[in-house]
Amino acid sequence: MFHAAAARWNPDVVLRLARSGAELRPHLVEEPEPGDEPLAIDALTVYVEPGVEGVVDAGDHNVLTLVPS
Repeated sequence: MFHAAAARWNPDVVLRLARSGAELRPHLVEEPEPGDEPLAIDALTVYVEPGVEGVVDAGDHNVLTLVPS
């Protein structure tokens, strides 16, 4: 996972998902933006932009799209 690789050089890095049209884009940041919601996935915490709701689908080409729940 690219987060684990990035954390070797910067242990403060966190993964943040933000909208880009109909897709979600992963970003490596040092801290979440105000209003971000934490989402725990096993030992990893992902921060999600406010207003994002639904299920994240990685699809066939690892493009993150949002599917209404």
